Amino acid sequence: MLAQAREGIPSPGALPGGLALEPKFDGYRALLFTPSEAGGAVLLQTRRGSLIQRHFPDLVAGAAQLPEALVLDGEVVVWHEERLSFEALQRRAASGVRTAHALARTMPAHFIAFDVLQKDGQELVREPYARRRTILETLFAEHSLSPPWTLCPMTTDPAVAQQWLEEWTEIRGIEGVMIKGLGQRYTGGARGWFKVKRRNTAEAVIGAVTGSLSRPQVLLLGRFDHDGRLRLVGRTTPLRPEAAGDLSAHLRPAGAGHPWSGLRFSSAWSSPETLDAQTVVPDVVAEFSADTAFERGSWRHPVRFVRFRLDATVDDVPLFAGGPDPAED
Repeated sequence: MLAQAREGIPSPGALPGGLALEPKFDGYRALLFTPSEAGGAVLLQTRRGSLIQRHFPDLVAGAAQLPEALVLDGEVVVWHEERLSFEALQRRAASGVRTAHALARTMPAHFIAFDVLQKDGQELVREPYARRRTILETLFAEHSLSPPWTLCPMTTDPAVAQQWLEEWTEIRGIEGVMIKGLGQRYTGGARGWFKVKRRNTAEAVIGAVTGSLSRPQVLLLGRFDHDGRLRLVGRTTPLRPEAAGDLSAHLRPAGAGHPWSGLRFSSAWSSPETLDAQTVVPDVVAEFSADTAFERGSWRHPVRFVRFRLDATVDDVPLFAGGPDPAED
């Protein structure tokens, strides 16, 4: 079951039975299956249907704590260097057989369970969320489940959830709040839940655009590092026509000496597809809003252009502070 984005926490009557609110973690959404009495294996399935249990032998081993014929819905996260790390999670998900066990020791995975879809072989998707939550809490209590299994916090108090949205999202790896109906059934593939992500505003330099200078579509944003190199930090969602028109008058085509000349940029985080982008003189500062999915100095998800800052110069933009250059030669 999926969620649709909202700008804020809705009223209690927005979903059937009132609201159930949970922190939204930044990990890999997955279903976990334990074998039945007839046999089988522990399976870990992503939202796209891929089976990834071989990359997470620590979760497979930890399934010994769980009863048979169980299906859990949750988020796989990795704890590394005293924080939740999406970059470490990606390393785990891409590991081969030889390295998977070694990485499990240095970058342990955790499964944050927020729903139970089957228990003791009995399907629960037609049960309301409130009953599924009770079954899930009882499961954790009766089996004294411990890491790598974690019960996702839940509240029915919107004020508490608002506090999570404002304070918990300061912690790396927590993006916002999920909102579900206490009376809702679990409908696979349907966007029947809501999600609210924390968004912060920031500034960067416009280094390139897709489309044309007269009608820019997507902005490629950069920040200069300590060595004076312009580093990619994000891509915007498509601009609104009025914003594109206002911005076009301030963009100038770049010459051969542009810091990004000859570079290609992927269309999304870890995507093999590249953008058809045109470099511009990097002297226009853009203000944008972004969620908390921030890794190696750049934002993984597209950011939202807010306005260009004629009152700010390149020197007012924070320096890049992250890992290797995300641009490709």
